Amino acid sequence: MRTSLEVADIFHAAGPAYRAAHAGHLSLHQLKVMSAIEHCRTAALGGHVEACTDCGHWRIAYNSCRNRHCPKCQGAAARTWLAEREADLLPVGYFHVVFTLPAEVADIAFQNKALVYDLLFRAASETMLTIAADPKHLGARIGITAVLHTWGSALTHHPHVHMIVPGGGIAPSGDRWVSSRPAFLLPVRVLGALFRRLFLTRLTALHQAGRLAFFGTMAHLADRRAFLRHLAPVRKRRWVVYAKPPFAGPEAVLAYLSRYTHRVAISNRRLIAFDPSGVTFRYKDYRRNGLERQQVMKLATHEFIRRFLLHVLPCGFHRIRHYGLLAASSRKASLDRARALLAVAPPHDDDPCEEPTDVLPPCPCCGGQMVIVLTFARWQQPRAPPQPHSTTGTVAS
Repeated sequence: MRTSLEVADIFHAAGPAYRAAHAGHLSLHQLKVMSAIEHCRTAALGGHVEACTDCGHWRIAYNSCRNRHCPKCQGAAARTWLAEREADLLPVGYFHVVFTLPAEVADIAFQNKALVYDLLFRAASETMLTIAADPKHLGARIGITAVLHTWGSALTHHPHVHMIVPGGGIAPSGDRWVSSRPAFLLPVRVLGALFRRLFLTRLTALHQAGRLAFFGTMAHLADRRAFLRHLAPVRKRRWVVYAKPPFAGPEAVLAYLSRYTHRVAISNRRLIAFDPSGVTFRYKDYRRNGLERQQVMKLATHEFIRRFLLHVLPCGFHRIRHYGLLAASSRKASLDRARALLAVAPPHDDDPCEEPTDVLPPCPCCGGQMVIVLTFARWQQPRAPPQPHSTTGTVAS
């Protein structure tokens, strides 16, 4: 169901002026994202006509853009992804771990998104796998599902990785499952220290190799000494690694994943108002507790669009990744071994001969089954439904 206000409405109204004002400063990928969101579920992308097999009610359904930055398209994508992930769940507790970059590094990431976001993934996953494998801690090979978020609640640039980790892993010998303590996975201070060392060492190596780009107010960081001075404060500061207690069960894990895996910078539900003075939306102020955490912010329209576009990921960049037991190359074998060690049955395979279920919403008039009776191409409008034959018409002579 369409919400009263959408990001697409803002782009429709203010997008042309924003593109004109920032001509030459927007990437082709950002322009494509704006266009996709503006045209999502409109005649520009074509669609189909559905009819009820019982009462004959007609309904027009326009195609979605399927862009991963579109607030309207991520619900269906998340449901499909979750259905595939459900078979990977093990009957153990799951932990939520978050790795966050300090502001000084986030500034570098903003101008080098592909390189630094990838480094964030690699350093965080290696940290988890290394500490988990240490016999002084867990002493096992664990599995990780990691999701990149680049935003704070107010649309600011705040890159961090959310991880969902089973509470245990396979011992190095491969002959037993090693369970974590009920409410404790790994020490966050140890994780933070190793994460900081791995990340800064590799970031410095990227700078030495001349692979980082700097411009505008950060152009001086191209100089090695200026770069090292910029990073000096974060070398001694504690890096934030946050760990929550385990989820209540597999259903809770899936519910969490459905909220995080395909989230975009701002959902349409958070939008409150849009007028010539700007865009008003809800956000969370995590420095406050209780009811005061929910706040309202108003931004000038061009500033709102600028903040939204901050979070357009590099083309082809994978924002959901799997490591350890869940790495694609060995996931099936690792999960089969884990289930054998946990003495649980493998997931039930659906009957391949079973007919696919109807995914069209039921008829809004009578609840009957809707079927597709007509498709139409991009930028075309569907024909009007046929009129019922009159019983009092004239008879041809």
